[in-house]
Amino acid sequence: MSDTESLDESMAEAGTFSVAELADAINLSLRHGLGAGVWVRGEIQGFNGRGTHAYFRLVDDTDGVKASIDVAWFAFQRSKLRPVLARAGLELADGIKVRIFGAIDFYAPSGRLSLKMSDVDTRHTLGELALGREALVRRLRDSGRYDANRQRILPPVPLAVGVVTSIGSAAWHDFTAEITRSELGFHLVAADARVQGDEAPAMVSAALDQLAARGDLDAVVLIRGGGSKTDLAAFDTEVIADAIARCPLPVFTGIGHEIDVSVADEVAHRSFKTPTAVAVGLVEQIRSFVDSSENAWARIAQRAGALLDVADARVVARREELARRPIKALDAADRHLASLEAQMRAHDPVRVMARGWSITRDAQGVIVTSTDQIAPGDEVTTSLASGSFTSTVEEVT
Repeated sequence: MSDTESLDESMAEAGTFSVAELADAINLSLRHGLGAGVWVRGEIQGFNGRGTHAYFRLVDDTDGVKASIDVAWFAFQRSKLRPVLARAGLELADGIKVRIFGAIDFYAPSGRLSLKMSDVDTRHTLGELALGREALVRRLRDSGRYDANRQRILPPVPLAVGVVTSIGSAAWHDFTAEITRSELGFHLVAADARVQGDEAPAMVSAALDQLAARGDLDAVVLIRGGGSKTDLAAFDTEVIADAIARCPLPVFTGIGHEIDVSVADEVAHRSFKTPTAVAVGLVEQIRSFVDSSENAWARIAQRAGALLDVADARVVARREELARRPIKALDAADRHLASLEAQMRAHDPVRVMARGWSITRDAQGVIVTSTDQIAPGDEVTTSLASGSFTSTVEEVT
């Protein structure tokens, strides 16, 4: 063997690593090149946090170039970051865009490269959520969907109500408890749907469409209890916003806590702070109608009573006036009769005959006023003031 061949073999032997040595060399190189760690941004996929540790993939698709890296979030770091996320109202889950800090590690047993997460930039996630929401609201406004549901007509007595929520949840119990306490005749039709996670947008949208197609409801309620901003992320999606916009019924929302306002709240006919507040709003709507109806009836009764009083007064006055008028008429009639009676007495033949006059009638009882009416031999009757007598005409001159 030549000296050259021996040197080449020696160099080859010196440059050969065992797998474990290579893993150590990679990690040493990574620590030397990247220091204590790096900040990496991307979207969470495949989140698994059921145990004490959490694992997920951080993926990126910038300009059509896909890339991903596995992330390990160990219990100690997870415990340390939990209050940081809570203060921001965040919870890591699939679909959330994050900027995280961690050390790159090559795990020899599996031969996989991963990022050991130790910090998170909550402002980045909140900013991404805000940007996504602003873009969605802009699209909804431009398409006319933003105000569409507010144009729906709410009946004055919305007693038939559809409810979209997770049946059995705290939101469902709080809502139905308030409705039951009202003792009003509500009729609730529930549509069960997941209100958190990847399946929530499609399920909520389908439930809204299902209730809208019934044709026997006055309004629809969409409710969900409190949670982190990521828990409520489904209600900032275009799928749910679009379902509310196209719903032919007024949609009331009560999503999250009092400080939470989602895109679903913005496009709804009316939004409330909590599920309980939605129920209170419906109850107040009914009671307001009842109160206004009772007040209207009271005003009608009062007005009718006043009109009847006026009519009664007019009837009484008319009756008194009519009573006065017959009295005057009777008095005048009495005077007229007295005058007629006096005239009649003045012209009474008996009174004339009492002064010596008499009345002669022929056999037929006709008063004789001319000698032409009688002839000799006719029988006539003469009436005097005190009686009458009959005589036979002997001569007419």
